[in-house]
Amino acid sequence: MIYSNACEYGIRAATHLAARHGEGGLVKLRDIAEEEEIPAPFLSQILQRLVGAGLLRSTRGPTGGYGLSRPPSKITLHDIKAAVDGVGDLEQCAVGLGACSDRMPCPLHNTWQPIRQQIRVYLRETTLEQMAVAMAAKVALLSAVEGKSGGEGG
Repeated sequence: MIYSNACEYGIRAATHLAARHGEGGLVKLRDIAEEEEIPAPFLSQILQRLVGAGLLRSTRGPTGGYGLSRPPSKITLHDIKAAVDGVGDLEQCAVGLGACSDRMPCPLHNTWQPIRQQIRVYLRETTLEQMAVAMAAKVALLSAVEGKSGGEGG
């Protein structure tokens, strides 16, 4: 995988917030954890990394919670990966050799190089806004499919 479970959870939580960004309010940790089925203690650590990276804002107290620190169109998956996992693995040798380059390639270098570039482009160009739109479409599709299967005597 191109990122860890922690990063996946960060992306899911941030996408959850992006879907509610227009409302301008904060979302409680427990609500995100419950709706996204992410363990709350683990999610808390991840969201704090995103706050530390300036991607999220948080407020404590009864009316507190988490929200995006900027518009979802201005936050990319690369930003989240950088905050949670770091991005050094996108530059490292696929075999783990220290001296791997175009001049001194490892056995996988020529195969891995274009794949790594596509991954970088994908992460840098995919925004939370796009993720929120895609998730809304998926939820609508799932609802339609469930509605059909439930109405067929099943």
